Amino acid sequence: MLENRALIATLLGILARFVLILRVRMHAFAALLLVAIFSALAAGMAPKLAFDTVQKGMGGTLGFIAPVIGLGALFGAILEASGAVQAWAQKVSRWASVGKQRWAMGGLGLVAATPVFFDVALIILMPFIAALSSRTGRLALVFGLPLCAGLAVGHAFIPPTPGPIAIAELIGADLGWVIVFGAVTGLVSVAIAGPLLSWALDRSGNMPGQIEARAERKVNPEETPRVSFGLAGALIALPLILILLGTLGQLMLPSGLFRDTVTVIGHPFSALLIASGVTYVLLAPKTTSDRNRLGETLTRAFEPTGLVILVTGAGGAFKQVLVDTGAGAQLAEGILSFGFSPILAGFSLALLVRLAQGSATVAMITAAGLAAPIVAAANLSAPELGLVTIAIAAGASGFSHVNDSGFWLVSRLFQINEAETLRTWTLSTGLIAITGLISVLLLSLLV
Repeated sequence: MLENRALIATLLGILARFVLILRVRMHAFAALLLVAIFSALAAGMAPKLAFDTVQKGMGGTLGFIAPVIGLGALFGAILEASGAVQAWAQKVSRWASVGKQRWAMGGLGLVAATPVFFDVALIILMPFIAALSSRTGRLALVFGLPLCAGLAVGHAFIPPTPGPIAIAELIGADLGWVIVFGAVTGLVSVAIAGPLLSWALDRSGNMPGQIEARAERKVNPEETPRVSFGLAGALIALPLILILLGTLGQLMLPSGLFRDTVTVIGHPFSALLIASGVTYVLLAPKTTSDRNRLGETLTRAFEPTGLVILVTGAGGAFKQVLVDTGAGAQLAEGILSFGFSPILAGFSLALLVRLAQGSATVAMITAAGLAAPIVAAANLSAPELGLVTIAIAAGASGFSHVNDSGFWLVSRLFQINEAETLRTWTLSTGLIAITGLISVLLLSLLV
């Protein structure tokens, strides 16, 4: 019994986590931190060692996560305030056919949610959905469902959004591989869960909703945007390209000054700093009102990052408890003995947490902390770690329902009831999860 004490303490801690969050309604950060401390003490750690372990795990995780999430929020806020996201929306909203618009909105969502949070991006882009549905006479959800699918995938699959960055840090994945596999699986997932699902529901007469959509402002798709389409796209892609160059440089370049320079430029800290600086210089606010708007946008952008950073830190603390008590190794050995691969284990854990508590970001962080010892025991390569990251992201994206704030945001903006939201938005996110998992499993055969 004593040799299994750490494992039993961990399993009780996991159960307590769900009870605290779901039944007691304790904040996720407080619940995760409390469970980490409880698990360490219950496993037999001396009090000082238990708190040192929690501090070590939280500090080690946040040393990377906090700057990246903060810089990502800064970059996204500058793009939002400058009108770069709106420039893409105006461009694609001019395309003529409904079929093209579906695909354009899916792609727009994927791009827009990479630097900007899901809910912020959806609110920014709702006026373009309203303009499209009014001009074509089609239901708003015909265009909105592909947009939301793209936003959900961009939010979960592709850095520099917080979720995949947190997973990568917790399981030790390289962000370059995460970007590559996130883009590949993301494109497939968006296509199936967005434009194709929208077409199928519309064609079968099962698309609910109204032509009118709720939007805070009106836009004219023919209006000339403040930022060109090409420049906006280049700026959005800049940090991803720099991070990819850093990864490729370490793989392909010989040791020396040039490789070191590429590595420095491609580090997420540098990549996001460079991208933010270049974006600010090229799209600098020219009037006092523009500068004030940028300041307000920056303040608003940093508000949700505090929660993500704290929850991620608590997840890192729990992961360290798993490592230092030996419970993680026992848990990994047990799961692997049942034939679960790290990909399937990560996906399943993330989906279970997502269904239980709603938040995709919390599901990603929680599942990554639980999957970390499984991944470590499997001794995976860098590409395989990237695939596990996307598998966790896919599971955490699946089957959004009534305990997810995104579910209610979609319901309110598109003026559909709970049952209609379940058979559209929940179905779409379910397809994202399933398609993402299948894509990852197929890619795993090649790496």
